[in-house]
Amino acid sequence: QEQLVESGGGSVQAGGSLTLSCTAPEDMYNRRCMGWVRQVPGKEREGGARIYTATSSRLYADSVKGRLTISLNNAKNTVYLQMNSLNPEDTGTYFCAADPSCDMVMSARATYWGQGSQVTVSS
Repeated sequence: QEQLVESGGGSVQAGGSLTLSCTAPEDMYNRRCMGWVRQVPGKEREGGARIYTATSSRLYADSVKGRLTISLNNAKNTVYLQMNSLNPEDTGTYFCAADPSCDMVMSARATYWGQGSQVTVSS
């Protein structure tokens, strides 16, 4: 059974934009840190952005700062990742992740995970 449900993956041309969404059960959403973690074949999963649901405090990895925007809709128990100025190096599988600890989310060691969304950026 899916704990976190993702949508919005797909293909886009270089320079384009894409938005992913992730919906959590109500009892999981409150006072949790939620974020997005990418996996590329042959590489370890890496955290890109996270947000704490109680305060909307946001943090981005230095490598993606300025190109990603993480946001939330508390009424819908949903977190979003808006990706702009995409390039082929951004291609990968993007996982929604949740944990009481934001450090666990950004270090790709979260307790709860989405199914993964494939993002392909063509040149």
